[in-house]
Amino acid sequence: MQVRWFRPLRRFRPGQFDHRTHRKVLIVDEAVGFTGGVGISDLWKGDARNENEWRDTHFRITGPAVDGLRSAFLDNWAETDPVLFDDSADRFPEQPKPGRAVVQCVRGASETGWSDVATLYRTLLQLAERQVRITTAYFVPDADITERLCAAADRGVDVRILLPGPHADKRFVQLAGEADYGHLLDHGVSISLFQPSMLHAKVMTVDGHIANIGSANLNARSVTWDEEINLVAMDDDLVRTLNTQFDEDLERSERVRPGPWKRRPLHQRMAERFVVPVRKLF
Repeated sequence: MQVRWFRPLRRFRPGQFDHRTHRKVLIVDEAVGFTGGVGISDLWKGDARNENEWRDTHFRITGPAVDGLRSAFLDNWAETDPVLFDDSADRFPEQPKPGRAVVQCVRGASETGWSDVATLYRTLLQLAERQVRITTAYFVPDADITERLCAAADRGVDVRILLPGPHADKRFVQLAGEADYGHLLDHGVSISLFQPSMLHAKVMTVDGHIANIGSANLNARSVTWDEEINLVAMDDDLVRTLNTQFDEDLERSERVRPGPWKRRPLHQRMAERFVVPVRKLF
């Protein structure tokens, strides 16, 4: 087994340390890939039955998309080792096409301007005609994404967002996102908070036909700072399954209502204002 540190802290390149990889990629025998939100920790050993078991979604991939996941791994590995592949293990086989889904791998990289992941979110929100379902662990949209969410709702798209509730693991990030709740609610965007445990899934579905899955959250860090990997799949059966799971999670969630939210305590409003100036870091 070989272990490499990706962009470790170095004295003369301290700025590089914050541009980290957030990708979750596992490739088995060059034939099967796994990606999604799951990390390697006891937190992912259960199924959100209590606050010690995080709610997440992970995906098993076969076919040509495995090569896209593998390229994301090699993209980061190349920074850590000049040897890119091992002749005794790496064969780069032609992948079979076992299903009918159309899948595109989208690699997000830390860069200036819009990353590919940022463009992906913006495009899907602009193209949506009927329905958008978003589950994300860390929700701190920039002004453009916020306005695209509102614009979708304004033109009649049913926009629903599912976020962590009382067991959010990073309260300061949650506060940064809450600063936008009022504006989104005013435009008819539905926001619900998952109650049993920390919600860590990253799933977006559009119009019952498109699924956007992978490691990226809907926040500045995922679309600007971090290395990410997402898959966009056109598969009605997959989207149907994900939407069913979304509805099941809603049954264990509490919806944020516009009236009560406008009457939230003063200390809550002050905390939101305190976090807003640094929200680009989240």
